[in-house]
Amino acid sequence: MTLVSERIGQYFHDGHRLEYTEYGGGDRWVVLVHAQLMPRRMHQPLARHLAGTGAHVLTLDLLGHGRSDRPQDPLEYSMTAFGEQIIALLDDRDIEQAVIGGISLGANASLEVAVRAPERVRGVIAEMPVLDNALEAGILAFAPLLFMSRFAPMTIAGVRLLTRAVPRGIVPFWTGIALDTLDQRPAPMAAVIHGIFFGRIAPSSRLRKAIETPALVVGHPRDPIHPAADAAMLAEELPGSTFVEAHGILEWRVRPQRLNAVAADFVTRCFDGEAGARRLQS
Repeated sequence: MTLVSERIGQYFHDGHRLEYTEYGGGDRWVVLVHAQLMPRRMHQPLARHLAGTGAHVLTLDLLGHGRSDRPQDPLEYSMTAFGEQIIALLDDRDIEQAVIGGISLGANASLEVAVRAPERVRGVIAEMPVLDNALEAGILAFAPLLFMSRFAPMTIAGVRLLTRAVPRGIVPFWTGIALDTLDQRPAPMAAVIHGIFFGRIAPSSRLRKAIETPALVVGHPRDPIHPAADAAMLAEELPGSTFVEAHGILEWRVRPQRLNAVAADFVTRCFDGEAGARRLQS
């Protein structure tokens, strides 16, 4: 595995501190964004791989996540606000253009950037986007968490107390990510879920169809929270899309070689000016 430099940085947006990790160097910028309630560290393996191929990667903790600030006001959280935070990161680092990508919430936030500031986006990586077909599953998955954090906060605080007692250095990487995800504070967690629930989940279909930047869309079969139909629909809507179906929900986490290579090739083609609308066979 190629060794790459890693540095932690921070910036401020609307009075809030946000933290990121920087991998590698050069001017082929990539910004990777995590899933809902998960930390940016989940993208560490992909970030290291992309940096090893020559990309300059930033992994960001959005507001309310990871080591960034966690205000308790639901009005601070929305998909459009997350998109603005990514653009603010580009501004802070004087990045003219970058490939913006992420998983689930991160995919949707990347679409917001592509709609709001298309001139800043070299390409979009959208893994498991959450669109029309995911509404019911999303409510079933996150409504109980919202209820517990609002009306039974001691359950969330108790889980946090237990998870923080486990040293991250002695557990496997993805076990550590799961423990970090469970390390939640009740009030900010409720605010994050509330803000996302009652805001727009993603740009409308009309706005998505107007996105002209190249896109890599990754769908998962048999994923109850992120239906493969949403990924397929997004790939059809985006005129410059490449669609890849994962072999399973956990492929990119436990057997990442194939999809890491696809992502690295996509980033290279974006900056070489060759990323057009073509399909990759899974």
